[in-house]
Amino acid sequence: MSGGTKQKLFEATLRLSKSRGLVGLTVDDIAAEAGVAKGTVYYNFGSKDGLVDGLLRYGVDTLALRLRSAVSDADPLEVIEAQIDVTLEFIAQYPGFSQILVSELWRTPGQWHGTLSLLREEIISIVKGQLSRLEEAGRLPDGVQIPTAAAGLFGTMLVVALDWQVFGPERTRAEVREAVMVLIRGLGRR
Repeated sequence: MSGGTKQKLFEATLRLSKSRGLVGLTVDDIAAEAGVAKGTVYYNFGSKDGLVDGLLRYGVDTLALRLRSAVSDADPLEVIEAQIDVTLEFIAQYPGFSQILVSELWRTPGQWHGTLSLLREEIISIVKGQLSRLEEAGRLPDGVQIPTAAAGLFGTMLVVALDWQVFGPERTRAEVREAVMVLIRGLGRR
């Protein structure tokens, strides 16, 4: 399947899911929105579930690539700020993605929970790296558990991005990033 077709299906699914959710979507709807034949979806993914699974992986891979691109040797708080910024940029580009992640990650049991659990771990491992750097520098308060803090930061990024898109779209990305950084700076002593 070409990257262009995958991108079209990804964007079509996100556009449609934003207003209707994943459960209410049909392959017909997604194919029509993407401008491809229904058979293209089945040929490449086998089913709607296969399509959604593939697109969740594609979306998280895209986000993970952006998070990794923000990693540098700079101060860990600066790297975390850059990671928050690229996450907000990604969510602004794909606003339906945070809705899918938030709704599907915490649905019990969710249809795509297994896939999302693996993908969540990938994202959290990237965030853990910078929190570990803060810990190694003695800049985290005693008792902070890196896995819990990384999950909390990931959840904060998702929920704040969703809140921004739904309830505060007039705010700039810089304003939203700074609001999150006020919380993060409370974790990392200088």
